[in-house]
Amino acid sequence: MATINVEKMSLKDLLELEHKVQKAIGNAKDRERAELKHKIQTMAEHSGFSVNELFGGRGASKGRSSGIAKYKNPENHSETWTGRGRKPNWLIARLSKGAKMADFEI
Repeated sequence: MATINVEKMSLKDLLELEHKVQKAIGNAKDRERAELKHKIQTMAEHSGFSVNELFGGRGASKGRSSGIAKYKNPENHSETWTGRGRKPNWLIARLSKGAKMADFEI
């Protein structure tokens, strides 16, 4: 590997080198991740399993459901709320104008 004398480099060259190094590090991580994924998949298949059987599928909820929408915005039906967590802004605005929760039930 060639030695680079960073002491004699300009700021512009150092910043460019830093950018190239960060990009190379990202590429190396992606490459190693892909290699490891392939190794794990091969090991699982040789043992008669799939990776999903061993580790579960992507985005598997850990015993919690995302909940079913119980309320919807009558002006925009794509805006819904399950009734859990913070009330959405559209609901807060309507409630402050005198609307009742029952008005938004699905």
